[in-house]
Amino acid sequence: MNIMRVHAKQGRVDTDRTEALVILLCEDDSLATSDGAVLDRALGGALRELQRSREFEGKLHEVMLLHTHGKLPAKRLILAGLGKRPQLGLDQIRQAMGYAVKRVRQAKASSFTVVLPNAVPPGASVSDLSQTLTEGSILGSYQFTTYRSEAPVGKGVAAMTILVSQKNHLSPISEGIRRGIATAEATVFVRDLCNHPSNVMTPTKIASEAKAIAKDTGVNLKILEQKEMERLGMGALLGVAKGSHEPPKFIILQYHGAKKKDDSPVVLVGKTITFDTGGISLKPAENMEQMKADMTGGAEVLATVRAAARLKLPLNLIGILPVAENMPGGRAMRPGDVVTTLSGKTVEVQNTDAEGRLILSDGLAYATRFKPAALIDIATLTGACVVALGQFAIGMFGTDTTLKAAITGAGLRAGERVWEMPLWEEYFEQLRSDVADMRNIGGRGGGMITAALFLSKFVGDYPWVHLDIASTDWSERERAYIPKGPTGIGTRLLIQFLINRSLKPESTEA
Repeated sequence: MNIMRVHAKQGRVDTDRTEALVILLCEDDSLATSDGAVLDRALGGALRELQRSREFEGKLHEVMLLHTHGKLPAKRLILAGLGKRPQLGLDQIRQAMGYAVKRVRQAKASSFTVVLPNAVPPGASVSDLSQTLTEGSILGSYQFTTYRSEAPVGKGVAAMTILVSQKNHLSPISEGIRRGIATAEATVFVRDLCNHPSNVMTPTKIASEAKAIAKDTGVNLKILEQKEMERLGMGALLGVAKGSHEPPKFIILQYHGAKKKDDSPVVLVGKTITFDTGGISLKPAENMEQMKADMTGGAEVLATVRAAARLKLPLNLIGILPVAENMPGGRAMRPGDVVTTLSGKTVEVQNTDAEGRLILSDGLAYATRFKPAALIDIATLTGACVVALGQFAIGMFGTDTTLKAAITGAGLRAGERVWEMPLWEEYFEQLRSDVADMRNIGGRGGGMITAALFLSKFVGDYPWVHLDIASTDWSERERAYIPKGPTGIGTRLLIQFLINRSLKPESTEA
């Protein structure tokens, strides 16, 4: 995984020697003012002519490349639109950089410089701007080529420089770059894990990735094997894994960054199904190949723990991954089977394709042993989430108002928005079983809600939020900084939540 190098330097737009100079502009911004005036004079009025002809209007996702023909030290000038200034937010900047870096790559440039924009979203600092510029560039340049025998067209972009005019901005911008690299690198890591086919990314391989993270960052690692799970009574996770030749894993990563080791931790639990056929309740063949990404939640937990350790965030964090493959077979769990979860609650399995909530029930019950200050699970849990929210919002449920507000704020800042859904006890009527404490499905109506309500029975009284990323984890088309295929959406949300929490322990603001 080669991540773009990013650094900041003080300088002027008319003296910076670079393969491409990127300028970010809002609609109706004058191209002949400030930095634009300097560049316009050097280019003989070309920028003002572009404005008069409306060939470049600054609309969001609009990109234009101009060759400078030696009139500037920069070989190329790239104009990228931010859209209307009153609607400007950090994600518009992130999107603009995603498109700009693609244009840099198309020009076969290996590096470029971006000028810190004059347009600043309300409440954003220069550190926020540099973090956003970094994220948009790294994520927008993402390509997965591991299994291609021929190199992709256009070489990769290796380096980016953020150009600033004021020396006192270098320190906060460097901190923003540090965070931006950590969050973007984590998302790239998740995309890579989810892009690997399931004959490669098995439960055993996930465990190997966890071992590599522990070695790299110094976090504590514990992996429970099948016999230990049997001893503990993880009947739900073991039930899901029964149909596969791949042995399940239960992974616990512990990062201690707080001044007091006994401070209550944040605990993250991620659904990690390395391939989901649906089991005996077999899925349709169409699009089943996408089920290699049913381990996105677990991959995001791995990436988040690694990022927190690399950023040295001052908090305690635990990541839990119940890992299995859901396959049909002679030993596979059947509809009508009853499993006993780690919590002691029994579940009638009426649909083996509702396996994510089963493995999470054991993961959440185990998480309560750490007496968490906040408990968050993240999962590609329900097709109902896709029906309800489409592809632009993560479904959120929770039991704690403060925690939900903190997650919402982090999502807005990261450009990975959440939308709260009701968690009303009346829906539990749909989960009542004639033979067990509950069943694992509640019918078609309110499917996302009944799945979340099922999980709520395993979290105790601890502050808890459930994030259903089934609506956002896979994209059918390429967008600004989102690739076609696995997106990694949810990763930066979790990391931003932890950054906010470490900086402002009592605050829920973005």
